This record gives sequence, structure tokens and C-alpha cells, in this order.
Amino acid sequence: MSSQTPFSANRAARGGGRYPVLPQGEVVENYSSYAEAQSAVDALARADFPVKQLAIIGNDLKSVELVTGKMSYGRAAIGGAASGAWLGIFLGLILFIFSPSGESTPMIFAALLIGAGFGMLFGLVNYSIKRKRRDFSSVMQVIAVSYTVLAPGELVHRARNLLRGETVAEPVAVPPAAAHTEPPSGTDAGGDSTPTQQTPPGA
Repeated sequence: MSSQTPFSANRAARGGGRYPVLPQGEVVENYSSYAEAQSAVDALARADFPVKQLAIIGNDLKSVELVTGKMSYGRAAIGGAASGAWLGIFLGLILFIFSPSGESTPMIFAALLIGAGFGMLFGLVNYSIKRKRRDFSSVMQVIAVSYTVLAPGELVHRARNLLRGETVAEPVAVPPAAAHTEPPSGTDAGGDSTPTQQTPPGA
């Protein structure tokens, strides 16, 4: 029998089950960059808005490849040596930690040199194979043209007001008006009744 953790229950409630689905809600605001959308969510978080109900949707995704330069044997060797050196340092530190003697410092430098050498060799071989098909270095990115902040329908107006700098007033209960009773005729405000004096005939 499988038990459902709070994390999995939260994912299921928001549609994050086995297959990803788009969040449902109404548009709070559209932004041209992710930084602007993130700034809006941060502002709502500072205003004690339940940001757990928000979602940032990237619209019109595009794959962008940024060319960083032309490849050469020199750049391939330097890049491979740098990658191999980091791997060598990591292995050297592992040997230093688990070594019974404290004279393991030369092993770190030896591992660094060996890693840099193998990395340089691998970089040169890899470049020589791919040179005819690809003679430049690049970085791949996936970006969106615009970003939309979504919120549930019952919270969207509150989110918009907070982003516009408006104060969301809480409803205040109005006490019932006190009943106003008119005093009876002939009775003053103090409650004393003054009898009407009649004049006898012939007076």
C-alpha cells in the first residue's frame, strides 16, 4: 500500500501528477522578460499574498544558440585540459582524504597533471572528429518571448490591485442602527407628562 506524502498531494492538487499539465487560472499580468515576472511574484510575496497559488508561464518558446567563438586546436586543447584538471583535483582530494599518511599532497598535483593531460588529449581527438561538421563553440538556451503570471479566479483581482500599489481593504461589518423612538405627545425629553389645563365655561 502506497502512502501519499504532503509533497505528492500538493503536486496532485495542482495537476503535477505523472505527466506535466499547464496550470489553470486567469492572467494577472504579462511581462516581456522572466526577471520582470519574478519581480512581480516577489512583490506579491512581500505583501503576504499566497504565492503558492501563482504560476509563471513562458509563451512562444524558442531555442537560441549563442556562438561564443571559432574553434581551433588550441582552444580545444585548453578547454579539454581545464575540464580534465578539475576532474584530477577531485580525484586527488579523495585520495588525500582516505590516505592513511599525511604525505598525500604530491598525489593531488600528480592527479591534477594526469587529469589535465587526459583532458587535453580527449579535447584534441574530439575536435578533430567534429571539425568538418562543426568548427565553432556555442551555448544553447531555451527562452520565451513573453511571460504570464497566472492566479486563481478568486485571487486575480487582489493580485492586480497589489501590483498596482492599491490597498486591498478588508470588508468591515456595519453595526445595525439603533432604533429611534419618538416620545409620546405631551411628554418632554425627561419623561415628565404635563396635564392639559382646561378653562371652565363662563370664566
